[in-house]
Amino acid sequence: MTISNPSLLIDLNAVTKAYQTDAGFFMALKSIDLHINAGEFVAIVGKSGSGKTTLINMITGLDRPTDGEILVGGEKVEKLGENQLAIWRGRTIGVVFQFFQLLPTLTTLENVMLPMDFCATPAFSERRDRAMELLRLMEIEDQASKLPAKLSGGQQQRVAIARALATDPPILAADEPTGNLDSRTAAAVFSLFERLISLGKTVLMVTHDPDLARRAGRQLHIADGVIVDDVEGRQVYK
Repeated sequence: MTISNPSLLIDLNAVTKAYQTDAGFFMALKSIDLHINAGEFVAIVGKSGSGKTTLINMITGLDRPTDGEILVGGEKVEKLGENQLAIWRGRTIGVVFQFFQLLPTLTTLENVMLPMDFCATPAFSERRDRAMELLRLMEIEDQASKLPAKLSGGQQQRVAIARALATDPPILAADEPTGNLDSRTAAAVFSLFERLISLGKTVLMVTHDPDLARRAGRQLHIADGVIVDDVEGRQVYK
């Protein structure tokens, strides 16, 4: 049942995901109910294979549920066709991956501008300024002309975050965004997420780091495809 809540942004109802394997069906998610309000910072934690990445993939539309309903911003994500889904994702959710996934032949600036070109927003004349604004927010505007191979891992992740924000989506979803970073750089990236929360974004972060998870506003603990705990965290960004 959908909760009557004007600030409700993400609403999952009885979401199930099963995969066919050689050994039979594997239930990655088991009838998940989840409600996330706009402006929340949610850390999703769990052991490898617990279902946390599958959950993020359901919310971002990178994968489809076997059963259940997914509403993000009032849109029924599982009902969208592939073309509709790509356009919706570009405008609604910025996705940050563990391995950055920057295009190696494009400069930092060009990587950030790419989603703007795909979604045709903002206006063409505004895209370079928008990209530079995001690089300044990520504190790497001096790297704008460099190729990804010339950047450190932390710098590449900052570029990936800037790219995810290119079309000003209300939601940022990050799957193990600090997994390939040293602890100091990971803390800096986390601080960037806190800044985005203060700017009104909603952040979902899959992490294996319990210390980082405790700093989020809310922690979801997943085991065997089920949310086993949902607790408030220490909201250090307020």
